[in-house]
Amino acid sequence: MKEFVEGDANIFIISLRSGAGINRLQEVSSYAIFGELDWSSGVIDQCIGRLWRDGQENKVTAIVDCGIAPGLSNIVLGYHNKRMKVKYFECLVGGLPVNRTWPFEYKAPFSPIDVFEIYIRPSRNMESGKIITKPALSEPEFVDFEGIGTLEAFNTDGLGTLLTTMEIPSMIEKTLRYPGHIEYIKVLKKCGFFSTKEIEVNGKKIKPIDLTSQLLLPMWSLEEGEDEFTVLKITIEGEKNNQPKNYTYTLIDRYNHKDNISSMARTTGYTCTSAARLLLTNKFKRKGICPPEFIGEDENCYNSIINDLIERGIKFK
Repeated sequence: MKEFVEGDANIFIISLRSGAGINRLQEVSSYAIFGELDWSSGVIDQCIGRLWRDGQENKVTAIVDCGIAPGLSNIVLGYHNKRMKVKYFECLVGGLPVNRTWPFEYKAPFSPIDVFEIYIRPSRNMESGKIITKPALSEPEFVDFEGIGTLEAFNTDGLGTLLTTMEIPSMIEKTLRYPGHIEYIKVLKKCGFFSTKEIEVNGKKIKPIDLTSQLLLPMWSLEEGEDEFTVLKITIEGEKNNQPKNYTYTLIDRYNHKDNISSMARTTGYTCTSAARLLLTNKFKRKGICPPEFIGEDENCYNSIINDLIERGIKFK
């Protein structure tokens, strides 16, 4: 940190929570890429505040939420929204192990406590031009994917910046899991296992959510080199030149055994580094806080990211 702030280093890689507590970043930074999301919006706001403050002389470009979804999904929507009248947007996304292990049939490269947030926080969708709040895990539906089979999609709060940057009357985001997963999650939720309120057990105070996280960590952790996949499906409907225009994109990426990189790391990390490359080559010049949909609006930037991903074997169908 000292080397970066004092100008002896050009690149500083830190977590969001570390960035939220570091001063003077706004004085020495030119660009920032947020490749991860913290489920606490306060942490994100505080980190952004370290880079962009009223009255500062140094104008910083901060690209936020630049992973797969949000991230790549936003870029695709931003591209089409600039070139047609979009009326409907749907994003389905999830990462899963190939081998299904009872009871949850789920593993992830994330800490369980981070995953819990998508099961707890109410989802916000756009319906008829208005933000509608619905319970997490609500409105489940089955969706078939070639080469994978049937997955179950349910409401989660993943639209993020799209709710304020896009004037689209209908938008929805759902998370994908193997069928039956959410029933077990609903049982845990109903029984209070996700509660953050302290309880006393044998004279010691604990938070149920912390206990649940520790119990599920070994069950939800991927083994070294374990086969897994990430799936993203984007649906865009609207009009172009007064004619109906619909687009459907499906991306399925799998663990890369040659490089020992998980699909989630590939789809998230390569999108993020491609955005960073746009900044380093001065292709993306917009200043301020820039969600990924702003990148997609520029055709050259959009094509650059899509081509970068294709070169790494990450392709839409």
